[in-house]
Parts: sequence; structure tokens; C-alpha cells
Amino acid sequence: MPAEGPSCVAPMGRRLLALIVDWVLCYLIGSTIVGHSVVNVTDARYQEASWVSLLLFAFEVYVLTAVSGLTVGKRLLGLRVIRTNGGRPGFKWAAVRTLLLLFVIPACLTDRDMRGLHDRASDTIVVRI
Repeated sequence: MPAEGPSCVAPMGRRLLALIVDWVLCYLIGSTIVGHSVVNVTDARYQEASWVSLLLFAFEVYVLTAVSGLTVGKRLLGLRVIRTNGGRPGFKWAAVRTLLLLFVIPACLTDRDMRGLHDRASDTIVVRI
């Protein structure tokens, strides 16, 4: 992997920002689906909106990562998930990666290549486009 430029390992800040973009997008869509007011957190539909958002997030990350290696947030920030051999993740490895990502802690434990446990388990890496 190159140290800088296209195909270099993505910095953690950019990866985190892409994750936040994906989560906020899913939360806004989920809130719209259940009729929750995003301005009023004490709304009775807050819990429903949270669960729908989590399901949408898992679906978005799984399908888009499997098909293209890009989620909406990653695309906006110029990032892509690839296998370490350069290929796309595919459905099997995207499922492993997404499941571990949902547990949060594996994604926070990184190695010297900035790969979280979810990336190591699925033999993937997040790179710049």
C-alpha cells in the first residue's frame, strides 16, 4: 500500500466521519419512517426510530459494502473498502465485517495498519479513492 494518495490506508478521522454520515442519514430516514420528530428527542417514537435506524444502518453498510465497497459516507469522503488482495468484499465478507462493526468494540481495536478487528476478520482494509 502506498503511504499517501490513492489506495493508501484511510485515516481514522475520515473513517469515523464517514460512519457518522451514514448513521445520521439512516437516523433521518428511520425517523421519517416511524414519524419521529428529530428535533424533539423526548418524542414517544424515539425508541422505534432508533431500532429502525439501526436496521437501516446494518442493511446499508452490508449491501453497499458487499456490492461496491462504498457506503454513502465513504463515497462522500473518498473512501472505499477493499479486500487485501484488491478485490471487492463480496456478500460473505461484508456480512462478517458488518456484524463485527455493529458490536463497535472490534472496530475500535486497530493494528499498525489502522485495520480494526472487523477488517482483519473479513480480510478487508479501508483505503482512499
